Amino acid sequence: MAEAQQASSLLSSDGAEVELTSPVWQEIYLSGLRSWKRHLWRVWNDFLTGVLPASPLSWLFLFSAIQLAWFLQLDPSLGLMEKIKELLPDWGGQHYQLRGLLAAALFASCLWGALIFTLHVALRLLLSHHGWLLEPHGTMSSPTKTWLALVRIFSGRHPRLFSFQRALPRQPVPTPQESVRKYLESVRPVLGDDAFDRAAALASDFLRLQAPRLQRYLRLKSWCASNYVSDWWEEFVYLRSRGSLLVNSNYYLMDFLYVTPTPLQAARAGNAAHALLLYRHLLNQQEIPPTLLMGMRPLCSAQFERIFNTTRVPGLEKDYLRHVQDSRHVAVLHRGRFFRVGTHFSNDLLSPRALEQQFQQILDDPSPACPLEEHLAALTAAPRSMWAQARESVKTHAATALEAVEGAAFFVSLDSEPAGLTREDPAASLDAYAHALLAGRGDDRWFDKSFTLIVFSNGKLGLSVEHSWADCPVSGHMWEFTLATDCFQLGYAADGHCKGQPDPTLPQPQRLQWDLPEQLQPSISLALRGAKILSGNIDCHVFPFPHFGKNFIKSCHVSSDSFIQLVLQLAHFRDRGQFCLTYESAMTRLFLEGRTETVRCCTREACHFVRAMEDKEKTDQQRLALFRVAMDKHRALLKAAMSGQGTDRHLFALYIMSRFLHMPSPFLTQVQSQQWPLSTSQIPVQQVHMFDIHNYPDYVSSGGGFGPASDHGYGIAYIFTGENMITFHISSKKSSTETDSQRLGRHIEDALLDVATLFQTGQHLKSRFRALGGNLGYRHGFLSNKPVDPKVPTNSTNF
Repeated sequence: MAEAQQASSLLSSDGAEVELTSPVWQEIYLSGLRSWKRHLWRVWNDFLTGVLPASPLSWLFLFSAIQLAWFLQLDPSLGLMEKIKELLPDWGGQHYQLRGLLAAALFASCLWGALIFTLHVALRLLLSHHGWLLEPHGTMSSPTKTWLALVRIFSGRHPRLFSFQRALPRQPVPTPQESVRKYLESVRPVLGDDAFDRAAALASDFLRLQAPRLQRYLRLKSWCASNYVSDWWEEFVYLRSRGSLLVNSNYYLMDFLYVTPTPLQAARAGNAAHALLLYRHLLNQQEIPPTLLMGMRPLCSAQFERIFNTTRVPGLEKDYLRHVQDSRHVAVLHRGRFFRVGTHFSNDLLSPRALEQQFQQILDDPSPACPLEEHLAALTAAPRSMWAQARESVKTHAATALEAVEGAAFFVSLDSEPAGLTREDPAASLDAYAHALLAGRGDDRWFDKSFTLIVFSNGKLGLSVEHSWADCPVSGHMWEFTLATDCFQLGYAADGHCKGQPDPTLPQPQRLQWDLPEQLQPSISLALRGAKILSGNIDCHVFPFPHFGKNFIKSCHVSSDSFIQLVLQLAHFRDRGQFCLTYESAMTRLFLEGRTETVRCCTREACHFVRAMEDKEKTDQQRLALFRVAMDKHRALLKAAMSGQGTDRHLFALYIMSRFLHMPSPFLTQVQSQQWPLSTSQIPVQQVHMFDIHNYPDYVSSGGGFGPASDHGYGIAYIFTGENMITFHISSKKSSTETDSQRLGRHIEDALLDVATLFQTGQHLKSRFRALGGNLGYRHGFLSNKPVDPKVPTNSTNF
C-alpha cells in the first residue's frame, strides 16, 4: 500500500531530501487550527451524542427533578439558585416565576454540564488504559474484566458512530531512545555487521545531537493537534506523492468468491448502488454503531466522514481532498462515455429497480465516445503534477462535466468484459479478476474518487479504493454492508432483475459533454501509455487455501495473525533465500484520529524459527518451541504498535520536523529511505452477524489486495474467509527477475502445511495433502467443483 512506500513521498527522484520552507511555528499552528476546525464542524453531533453517556433528554429530566424538589420546598442547589435569581434582572418586580424558572434552568445546565464533563474525563481515563493488550492470548484477568465493566457503564446505552470522539485519548509520543532502540533491533536480522555498526553510529549521533530539540517541538505539536502524526501522514505520504495513483495508492476489494447473485449487470449495479446509498444515509444519521474491540473498547470513527462525496484533487506540488456535504448523483463510465445518474427523485432515494433502469439505459445507449473523452480517465492515472496541469485545461473547457464527476457521491464503472471465477481456468480467472480491480486497462477508472464501484458484464462486483482519505478497515466495513444488503436484504426477482417495477417517469441519465481542446490529446495519450505500462507490469495472484482456517489456528491456542505472519516469513525465505524488512499494517484507532503503525515482522526470533524449519536436524518439538517464542515476539510488537508505542510513525514525524527546522539527520534519512520487499496486511472481517456462514458458507467476502511496495518486492493481503479457509492476494512486478507471485503462492501453501504439522491437531493435514497428489486449492480442482452461480437466498438469515 502507499503507506509502505513513504520514502517515495519524502525523497525526490534522485534521492535528495525535499526541503520544507514553512516555519515550524506556522506548521504547528496550522495543525492545531485544522484540528479545531474539525471539532467545530462536529458541534451539532457533539450536542446530540458528544455528551455521551447522557443525552439532551437527560437535561430535561434533571430540570424537571429540580422543579419538583423546589415545589416540595426542597433546595437541591443549597442556595445557588437564589444567588442566580439575584443576578437576573427583576423586570420591575414582575415575572417572579419566570426568574425562578430561568434560575432553575441555569443551575440545571451548569450541573448537567459538570456531570457530563466528569463522565467524559472518567471515560477518557478508562480508555487510556491499555493493559488489556498485554495479557496472554485467550485470557482475561479480573482487573481487565472490571475495567471492561466500567467502560460499559460510562459508555451509555446506545452510542452512535461519533459518540466516543470526545472521549478518545490522544496518541502518545514515544521517547526517541525507545524508538531508536526498537528500530535497531528490527534491522539487525537483515543487515551485515558493518552495515549495522554504521546504522548504530548514526543512531547514536542522532540521539545526542538532533533528537532532544526535535522531540520538544513534536511534543508541542501533540498538545496543539488532535493527533501528532496523522495530518502529516496524510499530507506527506499520500497528498505530496507525485507518482501515479494506479497501483501505488489504490487497493481493491472483491465480490463473493463463488457466487454471483445475478448475471444481469444493470441489476447488480442497481442493488449495489442502492446499498451504498443506504449506508451513506445511515452514516449521515450516525446510525452505524461505532466499532468496538472486545465488544466494548471503541475505535476512532473520524475516517468514516469522508467515505462518500470525496475526491482527491491533483496539484502541482501536493494534492488536496475535496469533500462536499451532500451529493445527489453518481458518475458512471461505460465504453469511454461519462454519465450523470441522479440518486433521488422527488426527494426520495431511488429504488434498486429504478437505479437498474438507469444503468440499463446507459448500457443500451449506442452512441460512441468522443475522441478525447474515450481515454480521458487515464489522466487520473498519470503522475500528479502532469494531471494537475491538464486538469486546468479540462476545468476551463468542461467545468460542468468535471464537477459532475468530482462532486459525485461515488464513481461507477460498467465494464464491458466479464470477470470472476470460472470452472474452465479457476486460477487464471481469479488472477485476471484481481488485476482488473487493481489496475484495469488504465483508462476505465477515475482514480481520484474516494472509491469506484466496478460492475462487470456478468454481474460480478468489485471496489477500487483511493487510499489517502482512509484505511482499509473503513472501506471494508462499508463493503461488508453492501454485499450483505445486496443479497440478504434487497435480493433479486426470479428473472434476475432487482425487485420492484420500472418507473417510466424517471428522467434519463445525463450524458456528460467534454468540449476539450485538441491540445489535450498529447497529455491523454502520454497518460494512457504510462497507465498501460503500469497495469501491464503488475502480476496478481489470488488463491484460497481450503485445508484449514481460523478454527484450526484457534484450536492450536495461538494468535491467527501471528501464525500467518510467521508462515509468510518462512515462505518468503524459501522464495528468495534471504530475510528482508517486512511491513505489517496495524491500526492505531484506539486514539483520536489514529490511522496506522508499522509492525516490523522480521524479528530475530522469527529468523531463528525459519532456520529451524529448514534445518533437517531440528525436531518438531524444537521448531514448535521456537515458533512460540517468535509468536510471542510478534504479538508484543503488534500490541505496542496498537497502543501508540510503535517505531515508524514516531521516526517519520521526527523526520518531517527535522525538515521544517532545517536540521538534516543522516539517521532519519536512512530510516525513511528503506525499502519494504515484503508488505503485508490482514483484511479484517468486522460484521460477521450480517452473514450466515453456516447456511450460506459461500456468501462471505473474499477480501482484497494492493500493489507491491518496492520494485523487487511482494504485496500480500490475507483474509480469514469463514472459519475454515484463508484467501491470499499476492502482487509483484513482472519487470522484476527476483519475484513471482504464483511461485510465492506455492511456497505459502507449503509453509502453511509445514507449520500446521508442528501441532498435534494438524499432523493429519500433510497426509491428506499427499493423498491429493500434492495439490491444493484450485490446483486440484477444488474451486472448479464449487457452485459458481447458485441462487441468492430469498429470506433474511442473521442479517
